[in-house]
Amino acid sequence: MDAFPPAGWPLGERVWVNPSPNAPTLGMARCYAGTVMLEGTHLSEGRGTTRPLEVLGAPDLPVAELLEAMQRLAPQWLRGCRLREAWFEPTFHKHAGKLCAGLHIHAEEPLYAHGEFKPWRLVALAFKALRGLRPDYALWRDFPYEYERDRLAIDLINGGEALRQWVDDPAAGPGDLEALAAADEAAWQAERRAIALYPC
Repeated sequence: MDAFPPAGWPLGERVWVNPSPNAPTLGMARCYAGTVMLEGTHLSEGRGTTRPLEVLGAPDLPVAELLEAMQRLAPQWLRGCRLREAWFEPTFHKHAGKLCAGLHIHAEEPLYAHGEFKPWRLVALAFKALRGLRPDYALWRDFPYEYERDRLAIDLINGGEALRQWVDDPAAGPGDLEALAAADEAAWQAERRAIALYPC
């Protein structure tokens, strides 16, 4: 049986076969734990482009300022990948037919570091930086999501209100999100360790 290298993908004759039109690359799969949260916002997650769930953007996104703010707030959350300013025009879904300014998250070799890449924190940081730059930005999706009508999509996707509340609280910093996530992450690691087929 193939072992998992530090890149988190089996060695040998394995190739990526997309399970969905919006899951075309291994880089997307690596980003997904963070970029799926974009579905709970008015930001495009790249559906309707060739790089779905690897980009984030909107027509009015101040990308250069956003990236600077992210680097200032929590540079440690940007490790393990490369962020590149990008422009894209979705052919369908959010902002269809509009030129979006955004970020492309490159999570492929040689830019990817499996042990350092933290996609959930990275995307949370983008939300926090945007809220700091533009406190009145209509970030959270306020229209129905899938089968849910009674909760905001971001709360459903993230499993509760904690992330949204952290983003919207001007006094909350990166350390506060780390503290919020620590207990759940420790519990998940313990559960995962007990059933893992490969070392983790």
